[in-house]
Formats: sequence, C-alpha cells, structure tokens
Amino acid sequence: MDPTTLSFILVKSKYLLFITLLVALSAFKISAQEISETKLLINILTDLQERYGYQFNYASETIENISIPEPNKGLTFEETIKYLEQQTGLQFSTLPNKFISIKKPVTELCGYVKDKDTGEPVAFCTVQAGGASTLTDELGFFKIDIANNKETLHIRHLSYKTLDRSYAFFKKEDCGVIYLIPNRQQLSEIILYDYLIRGIDKLDNGSFEIDFNQFSILPGLIESDVLQSIQAFPGIISINETVSNINIRGGTNDQNLILWDDIKMYQSGHFFGLISMYNPQITQKVKLQKNGTPSSYTDGVSGTIAMTTEQSINPTFKANIGINFTDANGFADIPLGNNSSIQLAGRKSISDFIETPTYTQYFDRISQDTEVEDNTNNSDISSDFYDASMRWLYKPSEKDEIQLNFINANNELVFNENEILNSEVETRQSSLNQNSIAGGLRYKRTWSNSFSTLLNIYESDYKLKAINANILNDQRFLQENKVSETGAKISGSYQVSERLNWVNGYHFVETKVTNLDDVDDPVFRRLIANVLRTHGIFTELDFISVNRRTTLNLGLRFNYLDKFNKQLWEPRLSFNHRFLNWFNLELLGEFKHQNTSQIINFQNDFLGIEKRRWQLSDNSDIPVIKSKQGSLGLSYNQNGWLINTVGFYKAVDGITSQSQGFQNQFEFIKSIGSYTALGLDLLVRKQFNDANVWLSYSYLENEYSFPELSGTSFPSNFDIPHALSLGTTYILEHFRFAAGLNWRSGKPYTQPNPATPIIDDNVNYDQINQQRLEDYMRVDLSAIYNFKLGKKTRANLGLSVWNLFDKKNDINIFYRITTLGEVEAIIQNSLGITPNAMFRVYF
Repeated sequence: MDPTTLSFILVKSKYLLFITLLVALSAFKISAQEISETKLLINILTDLQERYGYQFNYASETIENISIPEPNKGLTFEETIKYLEQQTGLQFSTLPNKFISIKKPVTELCGYVKDKDTGEPVAFCTVQAGGASTLTDELGFFKIDIANNKETLHIRHLSYKTLDRSYAFFKKEDCGVIYLIPNRQQLSEIILYDYLIRGIDKLDNGSFEIDFNQFSILPGLIESDVLQSIQAFPGIISINETVSNINIRGGTNDQNLILWDDIKMYQSGHFFGLISMYNPQITQKVKLQKNGTPSSYTDGVSGTIAMTTEQSINPTFKANIGINFTDANGFADIPLGNNSSIQLAGRKSISDFIETPTYTQYFDRISQDTEVEDNTNNSDISSDFYDASMRWLYKPSEKDEIQLNFINANNELVFNENEILNSEVETRQSSLNQNSIAGGLRYKRTWSNSFSTLLNIYESDYKLKAINANILNDQRFLQENKVSETGAKISGSYQVSERLNWVNGYHFVETKVTNLDDVDDPVFRRLIANVLRTHGIFTELDFISVNRRTTLNLGLRFNYLDKFNKQLWEPRLSFNHRFLNWFNLELLGEFKHQNTSQIINFQNDFLGIEKRRWQLSDNSDIPVIKSKQGSLGLSYNQNGWLINTVGFYKAVDGITSQSQGFQNQFEFIKSIGSYTALGLDLLVRKQFNDANVWLSYSYLENEYSFPELSGTSFPSNFDIPHALSLGTTYILEHFRFAAGLNWRSGKPYTQPNPATPIIDDNVNYDQINQQRLEDYMRVDLSAIYNFKLGKKTRANLGLSVWNLFDKKNDINIFYRITTLGEVEAIIQNSLGITPNAMFRVYF
C-alpha cells in the first residue's frame, strides 16, 4: 500500500471513531438524563396543562403512584401523549374543548358457563372482576370488561362451587366454555325421562315434575292450569270434574297435601272448584308425589302436590298480560339490583263486565241442585274471583338466600232472593265467600361446600262463610269454617361424600279449626274451636351410585301429637335402578298420617256449593288418619318409546263416613272406617319429530270397610275400576296443537230397593254402591299460536274446546222423596261443550 492511500485511511478511521464516540456520549447523556429525571405522572400532567392549555380528566386511583421519565420537551403535544401511553399503559383519549380523558385499558372477555356433569347452561351466575360484575343469561353467556391483564374473574352460584379464572385463561378472539362443579349440599334429583310431553318429567325419586317454563300443551288447556295439568297422570282423576276434588289412587281431595313454596294451603280452586287457584304465571314448577314422599313432609296420606316459584334472580325485567273467557291476569318479574328481584302476579274474573259461554257453563255446573239454582228465576246473581301472589328473593351474599312469599285468593257468590209478602216485594241477600291468605319466609344458609341449613316459617289462613237468607221463614242462617295454621321447619343438609347426603330436621305445626253455625230465629249459636300442635323430627339418607344408575332415599319421621300424647313412627323409601340402559326399576313405600279432614254435615251446607268444612282430629270420634302404601314399577325407554307400569297397594285407616260424601243410607250416620286401594297405572308414549302420542290406563279396586255400618266391605264412592286417556300433541315452530279423549267407568251409587223404595217416609236403599252410572267420556281440543309483535314483545293466541261433542255425562246421582211421597232421582251432569280463548302479550 502506498503512503498516500495509507494516510487517507487513517484520516477516515479517526473521523469515524470520533463520530462513534460522539454518538455514544450523546446516548449516554440522554439515558442518564432520563434516569435522573423520573417524575410522578401527576406532576408531568400539571406541566403539560400549563404548557399546552389542555385539561386532563382522570380518577385519582388511575394515576396514583405512577412515576416515569420526564418526556423530552422537544416533542410535540401529540408525540408527548403517545410517549405517556407507552410508558404508563394507560389510555389517553382526546375530547372536545381541549380535554384529555385518562383511563385504564379495558378488555372485553366473554364466555359460556355450564354444568360440568350435565353440560346444561347455568343461568344467573355472578361473574365479577375488580369493580365490574355481571350475570349470565339463560344460555349461560356473559360479557365483562377487564381493566388489566392481572385481573382474576370470580364466578359464583349458590348451587355450584366458586371458580376463579385468571385473565390468561380466556381466548381474546373467542368465547370459551367454563364448567362449574355442582355444590352438592343435597344430591340433585335425576330426570329419568320426558313422561308425557315436553315440560313433564319423571324423576328418580318417584315423583313427577311439571316445569311451566318448558311446558308444551295438553288437550283442553290453553292456560297452564296447575291442578288441571296433574290430572294427565295415570291414577289421578277428578270424579266430579273439579280441581278442588282431585282423587289420587282412590283417595279423597282432603287427603292431598297441597304446598305453595312450602306453605300448606287449605283452598285449591276458583269458581268454587273449576279453576286452579294458583296463578301459573308465577308458579314455575309443580311436583307430584303419589308415594315415597321425603321424610321432611307430613300430611297428605294420598299424595303431595308441591308448587314452587322461580328460585333464581332474573337480571332483566319481564312481564306479561293476558285475558281469556274467565279472567284477566298479569305478571311482572322486577329485578332490584344484582342481588334481589320481586315477582308479582294477579288475576280477576271478567264476569263483572261480560258473561262468556265459558262463564255460563261454569256457573250452571256449580249451581246444580243448590240454593242458587232454586233462586235463579227471581234473583240477581253475581259470581266473582281474584287472586294476588308475590315472591321476593334476596341474596345478600353467595352463602345466604332469603325468600318471602304472599298469596291472597278470594271467591264470592252473591244473589238476592225476592218474594212477595203482603202485596210488597221483599228482597234479602244470600252470599258465599271463600278466602285464603298466606305468607311464608324461607332462609337458606350455605355454611360450607358440605353443609347448609334451611329455615321455613309460614302462616296460612282459610275462611269459608255463607249467609243463607230465607224470606218466607224470616230467617238468616250464618255458617263459617276457619283454619289458621302456623308452621316452622328447620333442616340441615350434610354432604357426607359426593354420593351420600344426610338431611336432618325439626318440624312444628299448630293448627286451629273453628266451625260456627248461627241462626237468628229461633236463636241458635254453636261455635266449636279446636287446636292441635304437632312436633316432627325427621332424618333421611340420599345415595347416588358412582355410575348414577342407582338412587336410594331412605327416611324416617317421628311425630308427637302433644294433645293426645300420641307418637307415630313413619318410614319412607324411594329406590330406583337403571339397567340394560333402557330399563328402570322403581320401589316406593311410605307410612304417613294427617290430622285434618273435610266433612259434610248436610248437603245444603254453605248453600250446597262448597259444602265441605275442615275439621281437626280429636283422637276419638275423629281419629288421626294413617296410611301405608307400597308400589313397584318398571319402565322401558328407547327410541322415543316409553312404557311405564306401576302396581300399588294403599291402606288408609281412620276415615269418617262424613268425609266420604255418602248420599244414601249412610248420609247422616257418623262412623269410623278404612279403605284399601289396589291397582295398576300404565303409560305408553311415542315421541316423533314434531308429534307426541300417548295412552294411559289405570285399574283400581277401591273398597270401604265400616264395621258399624256393614258387615262386609263394599265399593268406595271413589272406586273407578277403569280409566283411560288417549292424547296427542303436534308442535311446529310457532304452533302447538293437542287433542285428547278421556274415558272412565261410572261412579258407584246406591239405588232404592225396587220392591219397597220407601219405609217410614224415608228412602229404603238397596245394597250399598252396587250400581254404577254410565261410563264417562270426553273429547278435548286445544291450540296455541305464538308470534312476534315487535323486537322485544311477543304474543300467544289460544283456543280450546272442552267436551267437543257435548256429551252429557252423569257424574252423580242421589234420591229424595218429593212432596207427593214419591222417590225422585236427582242427577248432576258434567260440563257441556265449553269453549275458551286466550290472548297473552309478553314484554
């Protein structure tokens, strides 16, 4: 290399070295400056406000204790804001009028919450992160804003174990699924299969459940009448076509325990028995138990009908209003924050404004052979009913749940009797009023994942009052029947293991029954009041096998009746086993008792319409009713086919002849007896894609034994040997249709002796209950169409026909002696063709 070239390279190298050193020193100077000049963000913002005239809006906790290197003063305002975002991770948003908003960054996360065991959505879960919270909807879906990636989501539900999920768990571009593990304070019941239609299920503890949120349609019904719906099950009929006289396997209506959110009710019907008293808009589920009742229940020797309202808090407002040919009604579900909601429902008959064909048929039905029928030609008559229901639910914490219930229902019938006395028209009013008012408190506390307690307190009051005015005799006859009951039950549920649960509790009931008969001329007054207190201690073990094919509920209840110093031990059993995938074997058994019953003193009591009055056991003339029952069932369920058959035997002791409605030689005789019911319930059902067809059949041998009245047993007044129903439903997207046929044997009755029908001015009866009325048959239709009225409103339009072919069915017959001294047969008929229509709007 020549000297000139070498000299040039050395000069260039020195120049590059100088430049490199200069750049390094500059970088070091800037770095040192940044490190040395770190400042609090709040001070930097104050400087920027003074320099550029912008105002910064922020929450104090957003920028609290944040320090960063001071930005270079040579940067523009926009470059400075970008620098602050990079250094702090906060969001700076420019607003009008030179305002800058500072917030923590928000990320929207979403997901679906489901049950780990069943895969079903879990609605109304609380999802919380930092200061934000939300609830899952009916599909288990939620969306929530996350302030930063260090947040943890807390997912809570009373029925499940609390789950914590970090920000990193979620996929930002998709909504994933989160599974909750059931918090089994009590082993959950398993749905074995759809029984009749969608919304009617058979459970593993032997009970049937109707979920009106899922309910499809039944023949003859366009409104989800609670007590009409349960008559679709085999073994349950109403021998006189009323919901106030439901007969479960040959028992009387007063042998049914009726509960509304664990409040015992003593009235069941409107229009004096033709319409259910319980508003289906607020009553979400109905559970029917014919046998194998849990040991926590007492009363109801024939069966238990337990109704419940919604047990979860609805986060959004829901409401509906409707009208049909009998009443107008409405319902509202109102959220009160995230932890509380209130439900309100009401119904009022429309007979004050219009008389529909349905009202006419109902009125003619209830007034047959009564004081009302005798006065229809010369009197003004009005019949009215209403009910109001309320449920308030409050969850102050994830471990506590408080519920309040209230119900008030009323039936009233008023008519004026007119007579001409001394050439002047005189009018006096007769009336019948039936009222129930009840309230209950329920408090549940979840102490841990394995232990919880439940407290129920209720007060239930029932009153039946009749005033019968007789103008010709210048007499007023007042009758009253009152029931006032207070109950308290506390129970504890301990989860021994995932498959075993143990429930223990105490149950106290005080019942007071008052009966009044009061005549003004001649003066007569009889008031009888009785009080009975009972104490019950119960225990129950609930077991589910590992493969969930076998369930066992084994319970025992001890009852003490302090007034009689009487002790009763009552074992309960429910066993179910699934085998070969398609078969279920069921074994049920129970001992039960009850202290109240209804009697008929005279057929014309309470104007002959609601003539039954409640009475308390006195352990002598009115004994404590006791029952023993067992049943064995087998089911086959595959490819849409269901075949279910159950054989049963029931023995009930301690009934009185006055409680059985005799209208023959035993009508005015007081006697104590028993009855046995032996029978078979059969259901065959086939499900298709859009249709459902079923046939149900019941066989029953129901016999009385009254040793003082007859030396041998004889058919019960409720002995219906054969009952068959055939039904079908067809469902499209917006249309539901149902048709059904009901047929059953006629009711037994006693006819007068053909040779000598009258002896000593009394009917001389033949052998008791040896004749039967003609077979009963009825065809019903119903259809419902649902459609949208707007983005957030929808509507249902329904039409039904009860007894489509207007068949005249005799449901009762009895005999009286006329003024001419002849025996007259008085026949009571069922409803004729009865149309109904409904229109309902949902908001």
